[in-house]
Amino acid sequence: MPLEIERKFLLDGFTPPPGAHAQPIEQGYIAITPDGTEVRLRSIDGAYVLGVKRGTGSLARTEVECPLSRAEFEELWPATAAARLVKTRYTVPLDTAVASVDVYAESLAGLCTAEVEFPSLEAAERFAPPSWFGPEVTGAKPYKNRTLATEGRPPQPGL
Repeated sequence: MPLEIERKFLLDGFTPPPGAHAQPIEQGYIAITPDGTEVRLRSIDGAYVLGVKRGTGSLARTEVECPLSRAEFEELWPATAAARLVKTRYTVPLDTAVASVDVYAESLAGLCTAEVEFPSLEAAERFAPPSWFGPEVTGAKPYKNRTLATEGRPPQPGL
């Protein structure tokens, strides 16, 4: 099974670098279970994906994604009405990795995060975040996308 290994950080705002590619993302959750399983739909810059994540680990979880047609996405999208978020994703090269910077919109406006994916747990543990990253929120429930989609923005910055 594919394994997602990532760390997540808060940002104090974000100004995209010149030429940065912006990917608009609409994300909604069909199911979220107590054991950490989530089933989500995403519209990403004109592509449609059904994703399933499993596990409660803060650094590594199983993730499987399957492409959907627009018609399949539109048929399933109403099931996510109570658990959605909108964001724009920017890909930012770092010295030793690549950051996915998410700038949230609508009810989450003003929230910015950076996620960095790694090929191994060792690489994740060795990663030294750049100075423009804020506090690490890897594994912090208030900053998981599924929590943001269902409960909204955390009342206070940080943990």
